[in-house]
Amino acid sequence: MVVLFFEFTFLTPQGTSVTDQGRTLSAQATTIMSDGYVNQRIQDGIATVTFHHPKSNSLPGHILRGMADAITACGKDPSVRVIVLRSDGEKAFCAGASFDELVSIEDAETGLRFFSGFAHVINAIRKAPVLVIGRIHAHTVGGGVGLACAVDIAYAHEKASARLSELAIGIGPFVVGPAVERKVGTGTFGLLSASPALRREADWCVSRGLYAETFPTIEALDARIEAHTRELAGYSPEAMAELKAVMWKGTDDWDELLIERAKISGRLVLSDFTREAIAKFKAAVAKG
Repeated sequence: MVVLFFEFTFLTPQGTSVTDQGRTLSAQATTIMSDGYVNQRIQDGIATVTFHHPKSNSLPGHILRGMADAITACGKDPSVRVIVLRSDGEKAFCAGASFDELVSIEDAETGLRFFSGFAHVINAIRKAPVLVIGRIHAHTVGGGVGLACAVDIAYAHEKASARLSELAIGIGPFVVGPAVERKVGTGTFGLLSASPALRREADWCVSRGLYAETFPTIEALDARIEAHTRELAGYSPEAMAELKAVMWKGTDDWDELLIERAKISGRLVLSDFTREAIAKFKAAVAKG
């Protein structure tokens, strides 16, 4: 049996694509660590897309672009049978949109471009002809909840709470909203959206369908994901593609819908309310 192994690092801090096959990108990895990275690894038909940012895995534009590019590339690779989306680090699975980038937005066009990054990631997951499994190892916030809902199956640690926080800073969960609503239903989406300060515990997330299952240890979480991905890698790719299409029926308009939603967030992020809310949050974090 021939085992194929590929590893790619997609982004520099400036967003330049770089690739490598079969060797370690030690110098490049050192360069990009301070501003985050997106890595892609493919082995035995299982693609793993890993993102990281030093600020609790928050999502600036270049990380969003890297995630969308990596997921799209995996979906187009005929050797890939299943994709795992995960993050590195221990503090959080994802802290949502980067506040540093939000406060740097000065016009609606820039706002649209930033929030469209979430649309591109969700649509990349939607269009991939294989199942995408999410590894939610810790707390997730805002856009991170959108990622957890966009993946086809989300496995989580039992301490991986979730909070849809956007309303608290005046932008609302508009871009990720369709993915959340599709996964948990309109009522639960409305409840999550309207209680942005409240962390929902992992067992609550399971009961609402946001997570498929939770696990008491990281080891147990990883074992379940490994077992399920190996199982899926052995199934017919044609049947998997048809199943994926059935699962996402009714979302053909999301290319346009999510961009329209991004326009709303791109406009609201310019408001005084949002500027002041983010400034207060960053001041509180700085005080510890």
